Amino acid sequence: MAVSGPQAQFHRIAEHDRAPVSFTIDGAPATALEGDTLLTALLTNGRVLRRHEFGGEARAGFCVMGACQDCWVMLGDGMRARACTTPVVDGMAVIVAADTAHDG
Repeated sequence: MAVSGPQAQFHRIAEHDRAPVSFTIDGAPATALEGDTLLTALLTNGRVLRRHEFGGEARAGFCVMGACQDCWVMLGDGMRARACTTPVVDGMAVIVAADTAHDG
């Protein structure tokens, strides 16, 4: 199951009956639930998408519907994906900037 420790930004409080999905974030193993978006998977695993380029604050998506440009992430195959609209799949490798891999 996804991390829900002090660093997690999202905490799953219901709906735990979907199959687990294994993937990696910057090479580290992580889990999500089948049907989760990458954004949900990243935030339940205690990650941020990036840091604000002007102030350094953690960013976690903006519109959450694929209309803005705030949640692009790189995948292990070199492709870019919108974290808010892309479902996480088993074996997926997600790469976020080294300075945003952990919130803190």
